[in-house]
Amino acid sequence: MLSRLLLSVRIPSPAKPSGLRCTRFMASDTGKKLMQIDVSSDTVCPWCFVGKKNLEKAMEQSKAKFDFEVRWHPFFLNPDAPKEGIRKSDFYKMKFGPVQFERATSRMTEIFRGLGLEYDMSGLTGNTMDSHRLITLAAHQGYDKQNALVEELFQSYFCQGKYIGDKQVLLDAARKVGIEGAEELLEDPSRGVDEEELNKHSSGISGVPHFVINGKYQLSGGQPPSTFMRAFEMAAKDGA
Repeated sequence: MLSRLLLSVRIPSPAKPSGLRCTRFMASDTGKKLMQIDVSSDTVCPWCFVGKKNLEKAMEQSKAKFDFEVRWHPFFLNPDAPKEGIRKSDFYKMKFGPVQFERATSRMTEIFRGLGLEYDMSGLTGNTMDSHRLITLAAHQGYDKQNALVEELFQSYFCQGKYIGDKQVLLDAARKVGIEGAEELLEDPSRGVDEEELNKHSSGISGVPHFVINGKYQLSGGQPPSTFMRAFEMAAKDGA
């Protein structure tokens, strides 16, 4: 997120295992050790997109040793943000001030370019509830689909200037990755993010992205691939 421009690398530290997270080694069907990764994220957090890309690089470099299951969980950086949307530049200038906004934008542009992406600060920002409702729906149709949807939403918002709260943007992303029931979900405000699940994964977290590997090893922020790879090795040794 914009306020966290300077991130220190934090060595994974033990966390209290959650009932829904893997607390010991689990073998996959391939015989490789399985890394289950729970990610708390917000769809308007640029560091979350950076973290996703670096995580995926680490997974690609470690795929000979491990299988991976990535599960996305909601976090709300700006829970009171308007549903109708507000210009990104206006919102972040009000939140952080013009000077820090310009510095953050310049820094994120550089970081995104290093990942082969164009950082687009045009368009609107606002409430992310509907995007998280859709991501939660996708999880019930497979974590691979959920991960693909998260990628589409990040690309739409950060690289194409699309508004994450726009119903059509959400539907287009859902259709692209094959999510069923998206329109019905978005038309029914009673179907939302489960509060118990939200509290379980966001309790004690002050910022995102936040990663928990096999229910125990935690990483925060836009960590480099090498840090994720060290965490995979630690988790594997712990469960051997």
